[in-house]
Amino acid sequence: MTARIPATLIAGDGIGPEIMNATLTVLEALQAPFDWDAQVAGLGGVTVAGDPLPQSTLDSIRKTRLALKGPLETPSGGGYRSSNVRLREAFKLYANMRPGKTMIPGGRFDNIDLMVFRENVEGLYMGYEHYIPIDDDPHAVAIATGVNTRQGSRHILDYAFQTAISMGRKKVTVVHKANIMKALTGIFLETAYQLHKEKYAGQIALDDVIVDACCMKLVINPWQFDTLVTTNLFGDILSDLVAGLVGGLGMAPGANIGQDAAIFEAVHGSAPDIAGKGIANPIALMLAAGLMLDHVRLHDKAQRLRQAIADTLNVDGVRTGDLGGKANTKAFTDAVVARVRHS
Repeated sequence: MTARIPATLIAGDGIGPEIMNATLTVLEALQAPFDWDAQVAGLGGVTVAGDPLPQSTLDSIRKTRLALKGPLETPSGGGYRSSNVRLREAFKLYANMRPGKTMIPGGRFDNIDLMVFRENVEGLYMGYEHYIPIDDDPHAVAIATGVNTRQGSRHILDYAFQTAISMGRKKVTVVHKANIMKALTGIFLETAYQLHKEKYAGQIALDDVIVDACCMKLVINPWQFDTLVTTNLFGDILSDLVAGLVGGLGMAPGANIGQDAAIFEAVHGSAPDIAGKGIANPIALMLAAGLMLDHVRLHDKAQRLRQAIADTLNVDGVRTGDLGGKANTKAFTDAVVARVRHS
């Protein structure tokens, strides 16, 4: 009998509860052994506890060290910081992993199989910003400070190398802007080559590319890349670009891995314009649940889940509206469940 696995569940805002319900239905069909502790964050956290990241949610993740999270909305005004950024800081989630893999063949870009690793807690996302007033303008000058550390760079690079090798990948490309930001991204590039020489030479190839050239090359010929690893801001931009190659953010799962916890999520936002209509595409969150199953070493269930989604899309032709189909969230979920039960 499979041991039960405690995990925190955050349905999220907007379409979050709908796609989370769909994902839980499929996980139940897979007999995934998670014991869920339901918590709130984002707008839901403000409504319930006056805080987009309530203490009870932090306590739950601290206890389970594992969470599945729907999209969160940061309340406008009130000085609230992003709950996602706060979660990364609270649990030292230094590695963000976002796969980009073609699930529906025949598009403008076909046979895409890319992995993007993004440093998740440093860089310009640390939020060290301030204004300098001049005369009667309180916002005359805006200054932001980016911070990358040798240790922080090693953390994400080690994780990227080890994970890429374990997945049988052939090449890691470091994406940087060290020609201009010689210190801030130069330390990341320098550490990559040092670490590769120390531990990974002969196991996987390493090269590098400047971030603007990388964007152009991804659009012209994405197949030249295998695994990308980069700093926080560049990783945010590049992972969205890669999602665009495989059908958009509705197909983009994310894993946040750290010293103290692992949090899995759909990369897209809360889409309040379609919330409650029952038409949202749940694939990104379902694929995030697949990454979560891989993380707890239930690889067979993860693969069954991914295959069920692929068969629903391509054999059964059941697709949501954003993918050119007519299925609503429930119809798509039911089709995936049927595939899981026959796998």
